Amino acid sequence: MKIYNTLGGRKEELVTLNPDKVNIYVCGPTTYNYIHLGNARPLVVFDTVRRYFIYKGYDVTYVQNFTDVDDKIINRAKEEGIDALELGRKYIEEYFQDADRLNVLRADVHPCVSEHIPDIVEAVQALIEKGYAYEVDGDVYFRVRSFAGYGKLSGRSLDDMMAGARVEVDERKEEAVDFALWKAAKEGEPAWDSPWGKGRPGWHIECSVMSTKYLGDTFDIHGGGSDLIFPHHENEIAQAEALTGQEFVKYWIHNGFITVNNEKMSKSVGNFFILRDILARYPADVIRYYLISTHYRSPLDFDDGKLEEARKALGRLKTTLMLADEFIKQEPEQVITGEQSGEFLDSLAVLKEEFITAMEDDFNTAKALGFLFEMAHQINSYIARSDGDSLTAQSAVEQGRSTLKELGEVLGIFIESRSHEEGLVDKILDILVSLRQTARQEKDYQIADNLRDFLTQLEVSIEDTSKGSRIRYQQQPDLDILIDKVLEMRAAYKQNRKYERADYIRDTLLEHGIIIEDTREGVRWKFVNA
Repeated sequence: MKIYNTLGGRKEELVTLNPDKVNIYVCGPTTYNYIHLGNARPLVVFDTVRRYFIYKGYDVTYVQNFTDVDDKIINRAKEEGIDALELGRKYIEEYFQDADRLNVLRADVHPCVSEHIPDIVEAVQALIEKGYAYEVDGDVYFRVRSFAGYGKLSGRSLDDMMAGARVEVDERKEEAVDFALWKAAKEGEPAWDSPWGKGRPGWHIECSVMSTKYLGDTFDIHGGGSDLIFPHHENEIAQAEALTGQEFVKYWIHNGFITVNNEKMSKSVGNFFILRDILARYPADVIRYYLISTHYRSPLDFDDGKLEEARKALGRLKTTLMLADEFIKQEPEQVITGEQSGEFLDSLAVLKEEFITAMEDDFNTAKALGFLFEMAHQINSYIARSDGDSLTAQSAVEQGRSTLKELGEVLGIFIESRSHEEGLVDKILDILVSLRQTARQEKDYQIADNLRDFLTQLEVSIEDTSKGSRIRYQQQPDLDILIDKVLEMRAAYKQNRKYERADYIRDTLLEHGIIIEDTREGVRWKFVNA
């Protein structure tokens, strides 16, 4: 396995400290607001990395922190008139709601700064005693020039940083680039006892302390967004290696930015999109697919069109799973030769190896997804040319479906249930049943039979009674597939100049919180922004 290591700026072969075990630390959110789409990218990227290690049989210890003591939290708490730690707890709970919907596995440990103050105080005191830090009026600063390796992660020279450092001027510091390990208490801010008086930790020390507490003085992988390379991760290295005298992290992995019109998505710039708002308009699996559809180190530009492309692409994979399910469940009629099934399964085995090769080349999810689509194409083609069902063919398709689902789950893209869609599936089914009833009344039996066959494939039964039609199903059908069918019906009505029927579909979807847009690239649908 090759991993691009920011420390050194090249791909390196992965050699973990202990065979078959990997320890990973990822910087989590600062808990003063809902997470935005830019925050969501590292969550999904490193969750996918973790899933792949698990898939390969590694024993993974995964730690992701919460920064719940910070200037931004304090300022936001003052605005809302609540305690800063209470605000942090609130947004930690909100984070888990969003992360769970994106199918992000919870970390083995989610340490919070507020719960590790004694560990941080002990580390700061040790740095003072070793000569790497100094105290001024209750503040403690790291003496950057005392650490010979400073700048090795970001590639910056200390002299250049001294000449043009973008830091607050503080004449009490020995040098402008020295950074805070501990901040003296200010009125109205959370504070804890320390040898230097009441105060709170600086930002950078928390991750050095919490990562080594749970993963040891040296661990395998540290992850985060590219914006954290300097100063945060540079400072983490300086603190940790000054404390222990050991290499801090073997492999540093950083994901690229999400951009809007080629400018980094950021709360400070104001061009950010709260993830929860996007989840109100697009399914969680579509958003997750979108976030891994580009290599993690590359920038990812955001717009609705790219999310719509992700919806359609993921829909094709899910349609293959649906078709395979239907094929497997049918009664066998013919016997397909073992040679034909053997060729099919051999081709899937090759594609599975290609998928693994792509993931082992610096977690190239974009390339890996391409092999999933080729696998889906192979499955679809095999079903189409079978001319009937057989035990041999059904067994082969079942193996193909299992492999596609297995690899999709490595990427976390097949999310079984989405809480925001509860009840919506039934409403879309009502539209389809209504269209079927109208077709029967107008003696348009081709449309009526087409809809009946479509619903039968989804294992949805319609019971016609004197009071109307009843819909029954054991497993809830996929919402994307249902809406795509509705839009297919709308396109047919427009083509046949049945505009009232097409408008009925548009207006009814809108009533249910779904807006459709006719564009030059085709029809799009999305959830109305709540």
